[in-house]
Amino acid sequence: MRVHIGGDHAAYELQRALVTWLGEQGHEVIDHGPADYDAQDDYPVFVLRAAEAVAADEGSLGIVLGGSGNGEQMAANKVAGVRAALCYNTELAELARLHNNAQVISIGGRFTAVEEAKEMVTVFLKTEFTGEERHQRRLDMVAAYEQDKSLPDGA
Repeated sequence: MRVHIGGDHAAYELQRALVTWLGEQGHEVIDHGPADYDAQDDYPVFVLRAAEAVAADEGSLGIVLGGSGNGEQMAANKVAGVRAALCYNTELAELARLHNNAQVISIGGRFTAVEEAKEMVTVFLKTEFTGEERHQRRLDMVAAYEQDKSLPDGA
């Protein structure tokens, strides 16, 4: 699977570990940076590139990383068509794919050990969207809002 990844200094070591490990697992990894540790770097520089790449690369998935994962998830969700989920355990990673068809997982490097991150990423990459009508209906409502700001009926 092709995996786009981007982060910042707060998760630099975790990102390096994941890039190496994902390659060893046979995934094609596209690393959107940072290439070097810089305590003053800005996560949007790398996260938005990773999210844009996922949006343009059908069938790929993405990983964004930062200190908490919050800002990175918010930034990735600004990219049209991208659904990014902040996850801090395997159950959330699984549900993000099963119910929300998330294409990007966001992980907080300051709160997640390397082995935990590997477990979450493994679950995220292997889990398929259920395609259940109720889940798809909800995703369609969000997509419609994203397109033309139309609020769903039924309030």
